[in-house]
Amino acid sequence: MKTNQPSWTKWVLGSWVLVVAVLGGLTLFGDDLRVLFGHSADALGGEESLEARTFARSGADTKKTLKSFGEAFGSDGYGPALAPARVEPTQAPNPTVSTYEDALSTFAIDVDTASYTYARRQLEAGFHVERSTVRVEEWVNAFRYQLEAPKDAPWAIHVEGAPSPFTPRRVLLKVALQGRRFSNSERKPANLVLLVDTSGSMSGEDRLELAKKSMHLLVDGLDGRDTVAIATYAGGSALVLPATSAAEKAMIHRSISSLRSGGGTAMESGMVLAYREAVKGVREGVSSRVLVFTDGDANIGATGPADMLAAVERYVRDGVTLTTVGYGLGNTRSNALEQLADKGNGQSLYIDREAELERVFSQSNLPGLLQVISKDVKVQVAFEPSVVRHYRLLGYENREVRDEDFRNDAVDGGELHAGHTVTALYELELTGVEGTLGQVAVRGLSPANGKAFEVARAIGPGALVSNVNAASADFRFATAVAMAADVLRGNPAAGVTLREAKALAETAAADWPERREFIALLGRALEGEGSGARAANAWRYRY
Repeated sequence: MKTNQPSWTKWVLGSWVLVVAVLGGLTLFGDDLRVLFGHSADALGGEESLEARTFARSGADTKKTLKSFGEAFGSDGYGPALAPARVEPTQAPNPTVSTYEDALSTFAIDVDTASYTYARRQLEAGFHVERSTVRVEEWVNAFRYQLEAPKDAPWAIHVEGAPSPFTPRRVLLKVALQGRRFSNSERKPANLVLLVDTSGSMSGEDRLELAKKSMHLLVDGLDGRDTVAIATYAGGSALVLPATSAAEKAMIHRSISSLRSGGGTAMESGMVLAYREAVKGVREGVSSRVLVFTDGDANIGATGPADMLAAVERYVRDGVTLTTVGYGLGNTRSNALEQLADKGNGQSLYIDREAELERVFSQSNLPGLLQVISKDVKVQVAFEPSVVRHYRLLGYENREVRDEDFRNDAVDGGELHAGHTVTALYELELTGVEGTLGQVAVRGLSPANGKAFEVARAIGPGALVSNVNAASADFRFATAVAMAADVLRGNPAAGVTLREAKALAETAAADWPERREFIALLGRALEGEGSGARAANAWRYRY
């Protein structure tokens, strides 16, 4: 028998139906709404069309929701090996070039290391390394090398070469810059703004909590010459602490400890706030820098990627540099953060664990983090066509500079920090004619007065040794790292297997912990290849 329901009952039922409909619509069309009302970090990385990110799970794809993210990674971010699919573009590796067509190889230096540390996190979590995140130069430059540093110049040039242990009739050439070293007491005073992503996605021990530990350690290494401001962004932006003398450590530490995660992401407003605060402290003889601590999954508002990158460049002209520091696994947008750091004349770093934050933020390493010793540094290698027939540069694809712009100081280069080493490797095919292979020229600008400084060095036949066994341990290890990265990014021209790269690295690791760790990581990568992995054929070479 049909009865009439009270009006309040109808209202309650109607309200619940509306709530369910809204939630269902957000779940089904959330990505489309983001396109309408903002840009994700994919757009910041240069992608205007967005694809839904998915988790590969039990043979089926499920939409990335907070629930599925938590189930995939656990509340601490270290859970089962279920990573979201990437939609970042992969840049094509450099081709082999004929010297008769183009004898000049010109590029801007790169001191980023995020690509390697992010790959390490992937492998240690049981993932395959995502090809789109591998940048060869960042792998090679993530390690220390034993090179003599200059005492009265910004950098010194080192060259070394040997026959390739992998490919017949090929020679490998290593070109390296060693920056001048400074102690912490010798570095310039620093005007720092710490911009912290406190959105909901930063929740977790490997995200905001690890970022807070990084900032605490950084502050511990500063002194009364330095100033620190703290800004945050989530649904909006806020200035948590105005510029404060680093002598007031207790106050700064309390501000860092008070940070909590929650809400949406508004990176654009946070960047604008941080740079405005940093510009206030720009003065002669002081290094001004914004450090962004983020998981990288940023929504930058309605400004758009082009406007965002242009805004960073404008502030760089005001004397403020930028360092991006990435945390977490699964939604870190490494390409976007690297592009921001490049435009901001700074570094892109990734912190995967406490040992890494010690390496980056401890007091002895602060000069390398905070002090630029040369701006807009570019390298140009001029090969002699009668001696070198072909060459291939491993890495630096997104740092290419037109040959004619090498001495155009208005064209952006890379920044060299105190004590940093920059290494590039070439694979060469020689003609068989003995003689000088060419010349390496390096040009940069003084941070103090903008004056150009250029150094050149010939690559004489004496730079080549007869076989790889006679080369230095640094040469063998850098070669192994570059080749492994080339393989893991899927370059068909790599001409080497992971097992061969691992075998070569083992001859150069000695008792260096970071090198032994790299070898262990390659072992993990080989395990991930499964039974279909190619058999080792390194026995052919006497390492």
